[in-house]
Amino acid sequence: MSTNGDNEFFCDGITEEIINALTKIDGLRVTSRTSSFHFKGKNIPIPEIGEKLRVSTLLEGSVRVAGNSMRITAQLIDASKDFHFWSEAWDRELDNIFEVQDEISLLIAERLREHFGHFEIQEHLVQPNTKSVDAYKLFLKGRQTFNKWNPEDVKQSMAFYQQALIIEPNHAEALVGLAGAYSFLSTIAIIPYEEGWGKCAELTQKALCINDKLPDAYYQLANLAFYTKCRYREAFEHATKAVSLNPNHAESKRLLAFLYILAGMNSEARKHFNDTLSIDPLSQETQFYSAYIEYMSENYTASMKQMDASLEVNPMNMPAHSVKVFCLLKLGRYDEAINYFNALPSEIVVTSEIIGSKALGYALKHDTTNAEKFAELLIDLANNEDGFTADSYRFLLAGSTARNDDAFAWVEGAMKLGSPLLLLRYSDPLVNPIKNDPRYIQFHHKLFPEDLFGVKNKAGKKKALFNEAELADYKARLLQLIETEKSYLNPKLSLRLLADQLGIHANQLSWLLNDSFGKNFNEFINYYRVEEFKQLAKLPENAKLTIMAIAYDCGFNSKTVFNTYFKKKTGLTPREFLKN
Repeated sequence: MSTNGDNEFFCDGITEEIINALTKIDGLRVTSRTSSFHFKGKNIPIPEIGEKLRVSTLLEGSVRVAGNSMRITAQLIDASKDFHFWSEAWDRELDNIFEVQDEISLLIAERLREHFGHFEIQEHLVQPNTKSVDAYKLFLKGRQTFNKWNPEDVKQSMAFYQQALIIEPNHAEALVGLAGAYSFLSTIAIIPYEEGWGKCAELTQKALCINDKLPDAYYQLANLAFYTKCRYREAFEHATKAVSLNPNHAESKRLLAFLYILAGMNSEARKHFNDTLSIDPLSQETQFYSAYIEYMSENYTASMKQMDASLEVNPMNMPAHSVKVFCLLKLGRYDEAINYFNALPSEIVVTSEIIGSKALGYALKHDTTNAEKFAELLIDLANNEDGFTADSYRFLLAGSTARNDDAFAWVEGAMKLGSPLLLLRYSDPLVNPIKNDPRYIQFHHKLFPEDLFGVKNKAGKKKALFNEAELADYKARLLQLIETEKSYLNPKLSLRLLADQLGIHANQLSWLLNDSFGKNFNEFINYYRVEEFKQLAKLPENAKLTIMAIAYDCGFNSKTVFNTYFKKKTGLTPREFLKN
């Protein structure tokens, strides 16, 4: 929320920066921006949102901006029970925006750790990407506009990115954002293919010279390698690098699933896609890739059903239309495939797709006259400067009709030229008739190097943070603080504060509680608070006190947290306990 509608981009930007910061924590799964923003401005029950996002906790907040001042609020909500277990507010100046984002992200991470269990938190989660607040605001405007995913808004986003770069030429994120805009416009043929991808490559490399830890930059390199160089190995390695930098990077996770399915590694593809589904379940891209994986797995009816759902959300999704036509062809519904594009708006239909689908449909229904007619038209289109789509249909046509020599002659030529669609088309189910030919396996090995898939990451047991003597000492000191000095009676006690009292780092205390007691911070502390309540509630001198008055004396600072935790541990409500 904002006092000024013009500041919506800024509020959304802060939200996205906090999401990006939290994704840096190993062991913490954070839903992506796309799926999170799906519920923006909608009045939907909290449990339903949690179920759709597949999460147990929701972070909800607001930002109000007035002049150079801002007020940020945040609260953590148990999604299934719909209760708030933490909230905080900050009044800050815009000039300190990066410090505020870091402060908020760290505090949220600490509260999540206290509530759920051990994971390590870095000293800082947000690094300033510019010293200029004005450049940062323009970058946020560019990103918000780009995320509308249509040509006019993407062009507008380029203007914002360029203005940001005039103020701060070394703004790496703005460079990557501008690179993404160029690749988007070239992919949908708004600007010449080579020009757009050339600018994308130039800007991405410049960004990496400034900051070589940007997942989005490696994601762009992966796309460049795949779509402009036909280099599967490079694409795979860059996508893997992006995921290693940010395990919650949904775009790169989807790309890895896509690369695995093209190589015929269906189980690995589904594993990576399921990871994506847990991070970004509601985005159009996730829905499309889900349908595409079903198509490549030869589940054509299931794929069509999912494509239809995707097209309901975005009828302008040309790749979804194309794959749906392929499903129709594989299901033998040739006439539907031949006429499919006739009903679509002319502005979204690519001529090569129309001619290609008709050539395939007529060939598969053995209409020789029309098949030859449209095959000739494909050849004419393929000779154009941007004729790579039409040219790739020539391979599909040869492969689907078992003209093996023609199909492999095309593959050999495409490999020499580095055809941008060779990798995409080679393992398509439409060319199943040629897959028993020994040449198919030979070319497959060249296109999809098997050595990439031979090494598995094996996660070993995490190293203990204390030796045995230190562990025994800190456990004894911890129990002294809790059982004798009753630190839990402090309602403001936090993991970090208790760690300071012990003289150790909060990461170390979190590990100790998890490893030695099998509890997270809240479970550990609230156990003692409940026991304290059970003792105090029995005392005659407390008979006239309310239940919550006693609970507050025991260190609880929330009625909901007290009631929920008490029943969880005793099986009774506090009132039922007192009656017994």
